[in-house]
Amino acid sequence: MLLIKHPTCSTCIKAEKYLLDRGFSFETRNIITENPTFEELKKWHESYGIEVSKMINTSGMLYRQQNLKEKMLNMSDEDKLKILSSNGMLVKRPILVLKDRVLFGFRIKEREEV
Repeated sequence: MLLIKHPTCSTCIKAEKYLLDRGFSFETRNIITENPTFEELKKWHESYGIEVSKMINTSGMLYRQQNLKEKMLNMSDEDKLKILSSNGMLVKRPILVLKDRVLFGFRIKEREEV
């Protein structure tokens, strides 16, 4: 299991605590210093059927500053993935990478199924 997180993100901290409290073993990766690559994002999108829109951190400051809501309206999924792979702050977090799926964000219901 791999948890991709931002070190000071409160949601990421909650997700990590949730996993630790339940005795899960996992590696962590800092989304700022090791942003998901285009290849990773594309694989997750294609292999697990994750909509690109579910990968985007729409509440992030960078997303708003770059007016990506408007810019992404007419972009292909591939172009959106290229933008996401350019900066970890644009990617929804935390990301939990499992053997058979990838979860973006932290929702207790999904975690109970881990």
